Amino acid sequence: MYTETPGHVPAERAVTIHQPTPITPIQAAPLVPVQLGNVPTVASVVLPDGRVVTGYAIEPAKPEPVVAKPLVSRTAVTIALGGIGFGAVCGGLVLLTTFIAALAALIQQLIILAAVVFGGFIAVQVLGSSRGGTTVNIRKAVFKRNKFHG
Repeated sequence: MYTETPGHVPAERAVTIHQPTPITPIQAAPLVPVQLGNVPTVASVVLPDGRVVTGYAIEPAKPEPVVAKPLVSRTAVTIALGGIGFGAVCGGLVLLTTFIAALAALIQQLIILAAVVFGGFIAVQVLGSSRGGTTVNIRKAVFKRNKFHG
């Protein structure tokens, strides 16, 4: 707190005394008497030993009105809705797998159809390009390699 100066004895240290500054009081607003709307009544009770106890009468606590409970609890409704949602998802997954299987079968059939058409085209090209076959004209009909071309 105080710094020591070298070469001085402790009695020679300078001491500063601080005087507290008084705080001026704030002007408080004047108190306005408030009239209570409902002044409780004072009751006196004489105890068996002769003492008199005076105090305010306390009204018994009124129970809160009972709220009508719904016929079905919220938990049961939540569980039921969760079950319906789960069933819908499972049904959707079954339909999705069926759709995927049908799509795979369609693609497979299209590949087979393309192979048959392309294979037939190649067969016609290979088999139809043979030269040196015998051609016979009988009554304006052309027979080539035992096949009729009209």
